[in-house]
Amino acid sequence: MAHLHIPQLAADLERTLRRLDQEEIVRRIWDRDHTVWSPDPEEIGNRLGWLDLAGEDGDPNGGEDTEITRFVEEVRGAGLRHAVLLGMGGSSLGAEALRTSFGPREDFLELHVLDSTHPDWVRRVRREIDPARTLFLVASKSGTTAEVLAFFKFFWGETVAAVGEDAAGRHFCAVTDPGTPLVELAASRGFRHTFLNPPDIGGRFSVLSRFGTVAAALAGIDTAPLLQRAREMTRRCRERSAAENPGAWLGALLGTAVAAGRDHLTLLTTPQIECFGLWAEQLIAESTGKNGTGIVPITAEPFAEPARYGDRRLFVALRLRGDSAADLDHHLARLRDAGQPVVEIELEDPHDLGAEFFRWEMATAVAGHLLGIHPFDQPDVQSTKSETRRLLDAYDTTGELPQIEANAHLIAALQSRPAPTFVAFMLYGDQNRWIELAIRDLRHHFLDDLGLATTFGYGPRFLHSTGQLHKGGAPGGLFVQLMSRPSAELHIHGETYGLGLLLEAQAAGDLAALQGRNRRCVRIDLGDDPAGTIRRMIDREEGLSPTSDLPFF
Repeated sequence: MAHLHIPQLAADLERTLRRLDQEEIVRRIWDRDHTVWSPDPEEIGNRLGWLDLAGEDGDPNGGEDTEITRFVEEVRGAGLRHAVLLGMGGSSLGAEALRTSFGPREDFLELHVLDSTHPDWVRRVRREIDPARTLFLVASKSGTTAEVLAFFKFFWGETVAAVGEDAAGRHFCAVTDPGTPLVELAASRGFRHTFLNPPDIGGRFSVLSRFGTVAAALAGIDTAPLLQRAREMTRRCRERSAAENPGAWLGALLGTAVAAGRDHLTLLTTPQIECFGLWAEQLIAESTGKNGTGIVPITAEPFAEPARYGDRRLFVALRLRGDSAADLDHHLARLRDAGQPVVEIELEDPHDLGAEFFRWEMATAVAGHLLGIHPFDQPDVQSTKSETRRLLDAYDTTGELPQIEANAHLIAALQSRPAPTFVAFMLYGDQNRWIELAIRDLRHHFLDDLGLATTFGYGPRFLHSTGQLHKGGAPGGLFVQLMSRPSAELHIHGETYGLGLLLEAQAAGDLAALQGRNRRCVRIDLGDDPAGTIRRMIDREEGLSPTSDLPFF
């Protein structure tokens, strides 16, 4: 159920919906017509498998997924009590959204999702588990994701130390495409199981595939109703009239909003499903942020006075019935009264996320057509990977990591012209409550005092999601790297460098890639007290005014 307040977009939206019908876009998408997005079929014809993921009669295999069911029963019977998903981007964010939305289930495995190479983050996960009673789920579509392989090498060494090399493989399973190097690795190391995913599904469209359902089932989430809701939404999204098609309608709205200058999609949720925003953020940013255009998804942003939001916003709120919503309802009412465009979507229970996953995938595909871009590739993600590899190769040769010169003066960057349209805070650090509270206050300060939209992401997680938008989207963003040094290095078994050096190389590689795209960048070292340093950026008497004399400004 959706409630609308979009008076300033209504007329243009009607024209967009008629255009989609005239061009038969819905029919052509379901017919796998690559010309909806590009005259070249490359990375389109082999990326549309998500359209059929929910199946006609059940799960992605078209029936009960007995392979997953038997596997879950097997690992529970083996006495394993923790599952650690080692993934990045599309192979981890969907599972994270499901994990946090449903919560833990008694008598099933406690699921941890690891998608950061920061040594303190990895060390924290290591402290929370016993490798002798843990299943490590190695998830990578390509089977070559650098971070995932680094995680594997580290935890393989830890598991061998706990149970011996002969038994270590029984604590690992893989999710990947057929024929990848990860398939070979799993066979050579004696993994307990390898799940092969359909190869015609891109990572960020894979949440309803085994990249999402294996982890969910291990955590005790009943995937049958999740996929049933997805199947119901799939059927509704076959409707050829865009106005009657929930996914096409939302995609039309997103495209119409961008054409009207409202390219800042602000996602609001009730607390239990907040991590859905993380999943939607990577889907939208990586799919649409290219060729100098794109939608800027803004998630988990603190509330502010409606006047501070300007005229670049489209607000979409997802409300879970029974979840705490008083603050959200009050904020939405004020936004509507101020004339901001607002769409509200209500979910009956967390299983409705299955429907929302598909709705937003279809919407992204339709929006890609309207923006004139190819939503299934990620051409600018490789630039950071290449720069990181160059830096690591130099380290192997010289024993030192080359330094990338960076601006450390935030105020000067804020005063540069043209003024930034949004600020992306990119934290290379551990996830903890104090840092997240400080970041929340920093974002509120930027919005309430400066009227600037902000995004926030952990590195290297965001490199596999919003990183594409940062380098390939419309110019105008200000990109602020916040560096939190690890308390100690963490060695990667079999490598000449540790996770800390890998993280530093990734940050430097992304900085070089951003500079290569002429993006405005700032790099701030947070020192030994990351949360305190962030708060000093806010709490000084000068605040963020242009007269501030803080050393990192």
